[in-house]
Amino acid sequence: MKKISFIAACLCLAVVSNAQLKSKTECPPFEVDVLDGRVNGYKANTPTPQIKNKWPCFTSVDGDTAKCGEVVYYKDKGISFYTSRDYIEITEDFKGKLSIPLLGAGRGAMFKHLGNPKVKDDDWEGYQTSYGCLVLYYNKANKVRKIQISTDNTSTINLCN
Repeated sequence: MKKISFIAACLCLAVVSNAQLKSKTECPPFEVDVLDGRVNGYKANTPTPQIKNKWPCFTSVDGDTAKCGEVVYYKDKGISFYTSRDYIEITEDFKGKLSIPLLGAGRGAMFKHLGNPKVKDDDWEGYQTSYGCLVLYYNKANKVRKIQISTDNTSTINLCN
């Protein structure tokens, strides 16, 4: 009986000794310069390894064989980097700072910053910019619900649906 108790105690200690304290990966805050098309200085065509190194707290990553190509997701922060398609997507859940408060803004309220859209539809508008293009998506109340920043222009942008 003593041998069995001793073996059980050793097994418990072995299991506990393998446990490690793991700290949560911290990320610098996301700061989006809408007019320059950059997030903390990084453009939409920045390679995946640089994005992952800058913000190691990503929630998931899709490889280049996925439907949308390589994507680095920060779902809990409301931002994703579509590195194969050279655009950044920002949603209503965005936890960061926008240089222009686009999320929740009404349709047409950003004319003084963005001018007239180059292309538009009922649910979205695309603006030609110096870095590529900016696409704003609207909800039923005509408020911005999603932003896409791309280094491609409005005629060559390749978005993932």
